[in-house]
Amino acid sequence: MTRRRWIADEVSGNRAFLTGDHARHLAQVLRAKAGQEFDIATGSEVRRAAVVAVLPDRVELELGETLTEGLHTDITVAISIFKFDRMEWAIEKCTELGVSRLIPVIAARTEKHLAQAAPKRVERWCRIAKQAAEQSRSAATPEISNPVKLNDLIAVTSDRRIVLSETEAEVTLKDALSSQAGSVVLAFGPEGGWHQGELAKFKEANWIAASLGPRVLRTETAVISAVALASALTPT
Repeated sequence: MTRRRWIADEVSGNRAFLTGDHARHLAQVLRAKAGQEFDIATGSEVRRAAVVAVLPDRVELELGETLTEGLHTDITVAISIFKFDRMEWAIEKCTELGVSRLIPVIAARTEKHLAQAAPKRVERWCRIAKQAAEQSRSAATPEISNPVKLNDLIAVTSDRRIVLSETEAEVTLKDALSSQAGSVVLAFGPEGGWHQGELAKFKEANWIAASLGPRVLRTETAVISAVALASALTPT
């Protein structure tokens, strides 16, 4: 039987700890006992671990052999903030596909009330990502930054920086991904797309504009399609 995997809340030497809701679920719902074994992701690797002590809000485990390393691809996804229910679905699926970082972006066409509410949603987005990472047996949860404005996004460094654009007629995402190896940042506009002035700023900063094809896709569909392609073409 496959052991259940958890992402540690704290790691110290050969000890890992689950705290808060994590610990309560393990202690009260699953009724974990000393000696029971689980897989624990520490952020850089996955190790077999045995329960040492169980408290209502804190479970201590002793870390054993290393099982897996480097499960994440070096993909950063910058998503212009859009309707929260659909954005949360995109965050969940990006996590399952193994992205390393998610950057919420306040774009010119981001709805004002969503931009104002977004900073208070980051904690929830992190919880969603953590749950998705455990479900998909990832080694780590993607980092989710606080919302940034366009100039901050444009300054992000990577081997490949690609902005998805509906107006790009020549370069496909596959072309852009195949042009160079290494890390990648994928930037997605909000509902309604990037403003022309924003695309001009990306171009000035030497970002590559690329298209997913002639179809007009919902933001979350474009995100998942692009990340799946990037995951297939980016080594782990």
